[in-house]
Amino acid sequence: MIIERFDPGSDTSKLRACFDITKAGWPDDRPGEPGWAYDSFVGKWTRGFDPAPQQAWLATDKSGTPVGCYLLRLPDKENLTVADCVMVVDPARRREGIGTKIIAHAGEQARRAGRSRLIGYAREGTPAAAFAAALGARPGIEEVDRVLDIDAALAARIPGLRTIAEPRAVGYSLVSWIGPTPDEYVDDVVRLNAAMADAPRDEGMDPTAWDVERLRHAEQTAAEHGITDYAVAARHDVTGKLAALTEVITETGTPDWGFQQITAVLAEHRGHRLGLLVKIAMLDLLAEHDAKVRRIQTGNAGANDHMIAINEQLGFAVLAVHRSWELDLTNQS
Repeated sequence: MIIERFDPGSDTSKLRACFDITKAGWPDDRPGEPGWAYDSFVGKWTRGFDPAPQQAWLATDKSGTPVGCYLLRLPDKENLTVADCVMVVDPARRREGIGTKIIAHAGEQARRAGRSRLIGYAREGTPAAAFAAALGARPGIEEVDRVLDIDAALAARIPGLRTIAEPRAVGYSLVSWIGPTPDEYVDDVVRLNAAMADAPRDEGMDPTAWDVERLRHAEQTAAEHGITDYAVAARHDVTGKLAALTEVITETGTPDWGFQQITAVLAEHRGHRLGLLVKIAMLDLLAEHDAKVRRIQTGNAGANDHMIAINEQLGFAVLAVHRSWELDLTNQS
């Protein structure tokens, strides 16, 4: 087997092979979940949604047939001992030892980059999770994915939820936008992203170090690869600053799905039901501008009781549980 690094920005045939392998494995790896749209996959593997360095690798057998691939991301603003790895093996070629060889290769590249921890992600109950456990990787905290159906039952729930949220949110006004963050709000949005630092996370993992460059990089990558960002914020009337924010993205390749991104409330503004309020307003925004969206997928740490309670009020139902898996490279030969 040959494992070869390639430039995903110029070698579209190898990039397409990685996408095809990922797509073929999706029913086993993430059953019932919407698959990657090709455009957003290209964005992730080429430019990336974060400016950190990354490497793309393709594995082929002796005949030159692609059998697996991986994307290695090397954080450079936090978690400097970590390499994040997305690895997939062609489902027709699994149980041949290919995955073990690819992970060993990824671990060596991570060590060469000065990293001591290789981290990947797998859905509970799938072969990928069993594979990670067999490698001796350590599981992280429970991350629960949920799905909200946008249907008549949801429409019937919303008026009652408004009556809960709106009286508590006196002194705040709603604002919204579609696409990149308006310049007037960019510093507030960076601050709200940074507020996620107190959300539950795996032991030994730093929160994301948000700044304007990081935010704009993610927005530009999204805009260039078929992704539309919808945002709703609650603005504090006295200060004029944003106090809460929720974002949902849509992709051209999966038009009936929305994908929840951040929902955050600054600590000093909590207790006013702003999280629920902005999520209700997001449903209004989507209904007005993208009525094709019929389901929204979200994910929360299993210990994030407050956000889970809001999602359950709205009607989100559990879809799957995922975990990170960390391999200690200092113990690998």
